[in-house]
Amino acid sequence: MRGSLQAYKRVSVDSQLSSASPHKVIQMLMSGAIERLIQGKAAMLQGDIAVKGERLGKALDIVISLRSCLSMSDGGEIATNLDALYDFIIRKISEANRDNVDVPIDDVIDILRAIRSAWDQIPVEYHNITQVNA
Repeated sequence: MRGSLQAYKRVSVDSQLSSASPHKVIQMLMSGAIERLIQGKAAMLQGDIAVKGERLGKALDIVISLRSCLSMSDGGEIATNLDALYDFIIRKISEANRDNVDVPIDDVIDILRAIRSAWDQIPVEYHNITQVNA
Protein backbone atom coordinates (compact mmCIF):
# COMPACT_ATOMS: atom_id res chain seq x y z
CA MET A 1 0.00 0.00 0.00
CA ARG A 2 2.79 2.44 0.94
CA GLY A 3 4.54 1.80 -2.39
CA SER A 4 1.34 2.60 -4.28
CA LEU A 5 0.90 5.83 -2.34
CA GLN A 6 4.50 6.88 -3.09
CA ALA A 7 4.00 6.09 -6.80
CA TYR A 8 0.80 8.15 -6.84
CA LYS A 9 2.57 11.10 -5.18
CA ARG A 10 5.41 10.86 -7.71
CA VAL A 11 2.98 10.89 -10.67
CA SER A 12 1.09 13.80 -9.11
CA VAL A 13 4.27 15.86 -8.67
CA ASP A 14 5.46 14.98 -12.18
CA SER A 15 2.16 16.12 -13.70
CA GLN A 16 2.22 19.35 -11.68
CA LEU A 17 5.77 20.06 -12.85
CA SER A 18 4.98 19.45 -16.51
CA SER A 19 2.35 22.20 -16.50
CA ALA A 20 3.92 24.54 -13.94
CA SER A 21 5.17 28.05 -14.58
CA PRO A 22 8.79 28.80 -13.62
CA HIS A 23 7.36 30.59 -10.59
CA LYS A 24 5.39 27.52 -9.51
CA VAL A 25 8.44 25.26 -9.93
CA ILE A 26 10.41 27.44 -7.50
CA GLN A 27 7.50 27.36 -5.03
CA MET A 28 7.38 23.57 -5.28
CA LEU A 29 11.14 23.29 -4.77
CA MET A 30 11.05 25.51 -1.70
CA SER A 31 8.12 23.58 -0.26
CA GLY A 32 9.92 20.32 -0.99
CA ALA A 33 13.08 21.51 0.76
CA ILE A 34 11.09 22.59 3.83
CA GLU A 35 9.23 19.27 3.90
CA ARG A 36 12.48 17.27 3.67
CA LEU A 37 14.04 19.37 6.45
CA ILE A 38 11.06 18.71 8.73
CA GLN A 39 11.28 14.99 7.94
CA GLY A 40 15.03 15.01 8.52
CA LYS A 41 14.64 16.70 11.88
CA ALA A 42 11.96 14.22 12.93
CA ALA A 43 14.21 11.31 11.94
CA MET A 44 17.09 12.89 13.85
CA LEU A 45 14.99 13.24 17.00
CA GLN A 46 13.89 9.60 16.64
CA GLY A 47 17.49 8.46 16.24
CA ASP A 48 16.97 7.23 12.67
CA ILE A 49 20.32 8.31 11.27
CA ALA A 50 19.81 6.74 7.82
CA VAL A 51 16.52 8.54 7.17
CA LYS A 52 17.92 11.76 8.65
CA GLY A 53 20.84 11.66 6.24
CA GLU A 54 18.65 10.84 3.26
CA ARG A 55 16.09 13.59 3.96
CA LEU A 56 18.67 16.26 4.78
CA GLY A 57 20.61 15.19 1.67
CA LYS A 58 17.50 15.69 -0.47
CA ALA A 59 16.89 19.11 1.10
CA LEU A 60 20.51 19.99 0.41
CA ASP A 61 20.16 18.92 -3.24
CA ILE A 62 17.09 21.11 -3.64
CA VAL A 63 18.81 24.17 -2.14
CA ILE A 64 21.86 23.58 -4.36
CA SER A 65 19.49 23.42 -7.35
CA LEU A 66 17.78 26.65 -6.33
CA ARG A 67 21.17 28.31 -5.96
CA SER A 68 22.33 27.09 -9.36
CA CYS A 69 19.25 28.66 -10.99
CA LEU A 70 20.21 32.16 -9.88
CA SER A 71 21.17 34.51 -12.68
CA MET A 72 23.93 36.55 -11.12
CA SER A 73 24.31 38.74 -14.22
CA ASP A 74 20.59 39.58 -14.46
CA GLY A 75 19.50 39.30 -10.82
CA GLY A 76 21.56 42.12 -9.36
CA GLU A 77 21.50 42.61 -5.62
CA ILE A 78 18.60 40.20 -5.10
CA ALA A 79 20.52 37.34 -6.74
CA THR A 80 23.65 38.22 -4.75
CA ASN A 81 21.68 38.20 -1.49
CA LEU A 82 19.92 34.93 -2.34
CA ASP A 83 23.26 33.36 -3.27
CA ALA A 84 24.65 34.29 0.14
CA LEU A 85 21.52 32.97 1.88
CA TYR A 86 21.64 29.70 -0.05
CA ASP A 87 25.33 29.34 0.83
CA PHE A 88 24.46 29.87 4.51
CA ILE A 89 21.60 27.35 4.26
CA ILE A 90 23.87 24.75 2.64
CA ARG A 91 26.43 25.16 5.42
CA LYS A 92 23.75 24.93 8.15
CA ILE A 93 22.16 21.77 6.71
CA SER A 94 25.61 20.19 6.45
CA GLU A 95 26.39 21.22 10.03
CA ALA A 96 23.09 19.80 11.33
CA ASN A 97 23.69 16.51 9.55
CA ARG A 98 27.34 16.22 10.58
CA ASP A 99 26.85 17.22 14.23
CA ASN A 100 23.39 15.64 14.62
CA VAL A 101 21.88 18.88 15.96
CA ASP A 102 18.43 20.17 15.12
CA VAL A 103 18.70 23.92 15.86
CA PRO A 104 20.32 24.73 12.49
CA ILE A 105 17.46 22.92 10.78
CA ASP A 106 14.93 25.18 12.52
CA ASP A 107 16.95 28.24 11.43
CA VAL A 108 17.03 27.04 7.82
CA ILE A 109 13.31 26.25 7.79
CA ASP A 110 12.58 29.79 9.03
CA ILE A 111 14.78 31.31 6.31
CA LEU A 112 13.25 29.19 3.55
CA ARG A 113 9.74 30.03 4.74
CA ALA A 114 10.61 33.74 4.62
CA ILE A 115 12.02 33.41 1.09
CA ARG A 116 9.00 31.38 -0.02
CA SER A 117 6.65 33.96 1.52
CA ALA A 118 8.36 36.76 -0.42
CA TRP A 119 8.25 34.60 -3.56
CA ASP A 120 4.52 34.04 -3.04
CA GLN A 121 3.99 37.83 -3.11
CA ILE A 122 5.23 38.15 -6.70
CA PRO A 123 2.31 39.31 -8.87
CA VAL A 124 0.81 36.71 -11.25
CA GLU A 125 1.79 38.66 -14.36
CA TYR A 126 5.46 37.89 -13.58
CA HIS A 127 5.05 34.14 -12.98
CA ASN A 128 6.05 33.06 -16.50
CA ILE A 129 9.06 35.33 -16.95
CA THR A 130 12.23 33.27 -17.23
CA GLN A 131 14.74 36.02 -17.94
CA VAL A 132 15.10 39.77 -17.66
CA ASN A 133 14.33 41.65 -20.87
CA ALA A 134 17.24 43.75 -22.08
